[in-house]
Amino acid sequence: MPEEAPPTPHPPGLSAFIPDTSFVKSRKGLLLAAEVILSFIIFICYLASSSASFMAAPLIEFLLSLCAYYLYATKYIERFTSFHWPFVDFLRCVTAAIIFFAISMYAVTKGNDAASKAAGVFGFAATIVFAFDFYYIFNNLAGFLHPQELPTHNATISKSTGVDDSDFDSD
Repeated sequence: MPEEAPPTPHPPGLSAFIPDTSFVKSRKGLLLAAEVILSFIIFICYLASSSASFMAAPLIEFLLSLCAYYLYATKYIERFTSFHWPFVDFLRCVTAAIIFFAISMYAVTKGNDAASKAAGVFGFAATIVFAFDFYYIFNNLAGFLHPQELPTHNATISKSTGVDDSDFDSD
C-alpha cells in the first residue's frame, strides 16, 4: 500500500482575500466594523443635510476604516513591515475622534435640519468608538502603563553604571 503524501497548504492565491474569522469576532474587528458603519451613516446624514460641506470627513474616514478593516482581516499588515501599523492606526483613530467631535459639535449646535442633528448624534457615537480604539491601541503600544513589568529607572542606572545613585540628583 503506497504512502499518501501529506496535504500541502493552500497556495496564496485568492484564498488570501478571505478574511480571518477570528479577527472579525475580536475586539479590534468589532471596533473597526463599528467605525466603518458609523462613518458611512454620518456620510449619508451629511449628504442629506444642509451641511453637506462636512461630508468629506466622514467619507475619508469611512474609506480609511474600510481599508484598515480589510488589511487587518486578511492579515496583509503582517506583509508590509515598512510601516509601524499600530502607530499609523493610532494616528488614524486620534485624528478621526477629534474631527468627528468638532464637526458633531457644529452640527448639533448650528444645524438647521434633522439630518444635521442626526449626523451630530452619530458623530458623537463615532467619537466614542474611535476614542476606545485609540485607547486600546495606546495601551498596547505603551509599556510604561504597566510598571510592574518594567524595571525602575534607578535600578537600571545602578546596574548599567555600577555607581550608587542615591544622591545622584542632589545639589
